[in-house]
Amino acid sequence: MLNVIEHGTATTEPDLLIVHGLFGSGRNWGAIAKRLAATRRILCVDQRNHGLSPWYDSHSYEDMAADLAEVIQAQGKPMDVLGHSMGGKAAMVLALTRPELVNRLIVADIAPVAYSHDQNQNIEAMRSVDLSKVEKRSDAIEQLAVHLEDTTLQTFFTQSLDLKEKQWRLNLDVLDREMPKILSFPEVGGPYAGPTLFLSGATSDYVTHDYRPTIREKFPKARFAKITGAGHWLHAEKPREFVSSVQAWLDLDGRA
Repeated sequence: MLNVIEHGTATTEPDLLIVHGLFGSGRNWGAIAKRLAATRRILCVDQRNHGLSPWYDSHSYEDMAADLAEVIQAQGKPMDVLGHSMGGKAAMVLALTRPELVNRLIVADIAPVAYSHDQNQNIEAMRSVDLSKVEKRSDAIEQLAVHLEDTTLQTFFTQSLDLKEKQWRLNLDVLDREMPKILSFPEVGGPYAGPTLFLSGATSDYVTHDYRPTIREKFPKARFAKITGAGHWLHAEKPREFVSSVQAWLDLDGRA
């Protein structure tokens, strides 16, 4: 089963499952989870081929949704689910195929469509790092900078670096091979009739108005909100606003 990090304790509110995006981990969501844990128990997972979870030869959304279903079933009751980017797609497939496990759904800056955003250059950047010469994260950042200008991504990627073992906690070979599946969205069941929030960064191009008919077809109760001044990494760029938006919807709009 996936590695799970728990925050807070169970309350009368449903537990919230947080699902990270590509190259991330449950640890990346620690600060967000701790804030949301004031009113409910939060479970952050490492998805397959990421973090401390098992590595597999496949990385399809059907696989990822099945992993999430196993985590929820182990808790013995349905959960609210929040997923960002790749994690948002996995959460959507879970809701569409196993709606009985999902009370409410929050999708952060992604839509149920195929994208052309190429991620393979980031994999090559990580592969280029000579891990034998890395003693601290700044050493890896320095090497990444040769191939990757974005300083935010440099720091983000090194959070998945096991300094002691000198290896990435990412199955880069499988993620590279399965990238077409990651960028796409499968034809699955549905629709999901539960309350759904599509929360996006106002400066991001991942969720456009052109996608709304597709979204509403699959998620007829979808509502939309944007965080001003945030891009695709909205939870990292505007964490307070992100937490406030999620909390407000769970407390009020999510019950409608």
